[in-house]
Amino acid sequence: MKMVSDMQALSDSQTNPFTGDDEDRAAIWDMLVLRDINAFVAADWSQVAGDFDEPAFFGVDAGKVSNPDDWKLGFPDLGSYRERWLSQAEIFRATEFAEDARAAIFDATRLTEIDINGDRAIAHKKFDGRIRKADGGENRMLWQTLYFCVRKEGSWKICGFAGYLPNPLGEAS
Repeated sequence: MKMVSDMQALSDSQTNPFTGDDEDRAAIWDMLVLRDINAFVAADWSQVAGDFDEPAFFGVDAGKVSNPDDWKLGFPDLGSYRERWLSQAEIFRATEFAEDARAAIFDATRLTEIDINGDRAIAHKKFDGRIRKADGGENRMLWQTLYFCVRKEGSWKICGFAGYLPNPLGEAS
């Protein structure tokens, strides 16, 4: 798999859009985009392990279905999410891509909406793109996730999410 080093500059459209005096949103973007993508491509959970509020964490798996009645508590704790994340990351890492997979994930990822109220935040992370595989196929990325974050001891942590939501919401993919 072709990868770009973590130190290589991203394109202008993939740099943190929250700069200057918006330190909270910049920190959340770095956590949910930069560190998450780098860790996933490397299949290295240790890069993101500190980004979670483990005792509070849970995750909803919408299964890319628009009806909330069908959404499940797919991840009742961080351990169950870590297992799925690592499994998906290892499959991804073993895949031969026809392009720079890391760059393609960045190109498919958007996080421009972060609502902060005191020490709580909701971040709207959306995926819409493709990664070309060496065998002529592709990995289609089309879903969105709402991340629930809490500021603890001066750092933002993920305390939960509603993920694998259709993108756009209201339509099944």
